[in-house]
Order: sequence, then C-alpha cells, then structure tokens
Amino acid sequence: MIRPASPNDRETAAKAPLTTQPNRRSILGAAIAASAATALMPLATASRAAAGQLKINPAEETIRIGQLAVRFLVTGTNSSGSLAVFELSVPGRQPLAAPAHSHEKYEETIYGIDGVLTWTVNGTAIDVGPGQAVCIPRGAVHRFDNNTAADVKALCVITPAAIGPEFFRESASLINATTVGPPDRIKMAEIMRRHGIAPAP
Repeated sequence: MIRPASPNDRETAAKAPLTTQPNRRSILGAAIAASAATALMPLATASRAAAGQLKINPAEETIRIGQLAVRFLVTGTNSSGSLAVFELSVPGRQPLAAPAHSHEKYEETIYGIDGVLTWTVNGTAIDVGPGQAVCIPRGAVHRFDNNTAADVKALCVITPAAIGPEFFRESASLINATTVGPPDRIKMAEIMRRHGIAPAP
C-alpha cells in the first residue's frame, strides 16, 4: 500500500534540490564574472599599452634658441591637450630675443627654480625668483629679461596646451641662423602668429 506523502516528506523533497544539485546562484555568478572578464579584456590590454607609453620628459630634446634653452617635460600629446610644461634656462644678462607678445588661447604660469627672471606684464615689471610664481592671463602683453648676472631656470606651464615644441623649433631655426643683429622681426612675427601668439605693436 502506498503511503501518502507526509508534510515532513514534502519539506525534505523541497530542500533536496538545494543540497543535491549545483547552486544556481553560484553558476550564474561565475557566468557573469566570466562574461565581464571577457568584455573588459580589451580595456585592460589598452590600459596596459597606454601605461607602457608613459615616460619621463616625452619630448626628449633641448631646444636651443640663441642663448636660451627650452626643454619640454610634458607636451599636449601626452596630456590630451590639457597642458604643456617646459623648463626655460636663461643665461645672465640675457633679454628675450622675440618681441613682447600676448596669446588669447591659453594662460601661462611661470614658476621660479633658480635665479630671478623679470617678467613685464602689461607694463608692470615682476621679479620671479625661486619658489615664486606668476600667472599671465590670456591677452596680457608680456616679455621677460634676465637683468642679473646669474643664470636663471624657470618652469613654464601652458594651459591648455595650445603651444608646443614646434613653435620653439621654428623660432630656433630663424634666430640661430641670424649671425649679425637681431632676427628678422617680420619673419619672427609670422612664426608667432602661426602658433597663436600676437606680437605687441
């Protein structure tokens, strides 16, 4: 005679699939994790590739413009156009070879490292020494001169990176080719305008 199932039998049967069959939640979790890993693999590979491209001083060059030296530490290419940073070295008693100028597309912040560089901004002379900084706003007419006998080193930060090594390379080719007197002002002005820099009248 077949005995009807008791409440205890039904409770045991209901529990049986949880203990005798694989846990469905575990299987689903593993499947999601595997899918996510597969989907994210290209991103991880791209991230590793990008990390492999990072390096110190991406420009890897010192641009000599007459007696001045410019060494880019960060270019717009390496910062997605957000900023450019270069080190500027100016020997003692050395004025700026290019004319005073302004730029509408970026701010320029100068931070002093060694020596004192005099920046004339909208007619006001500002001495920037070690540990000091000045931010030159867009549109302000400015120039610099080293009025001391000591060599100067300063850090220049351009935000955003509207100018890069190309401007300094072109300027160097014109200025370094000049053997007598100042460089051709008309040609210098053409280079400046091509790179978004407006020579002062």
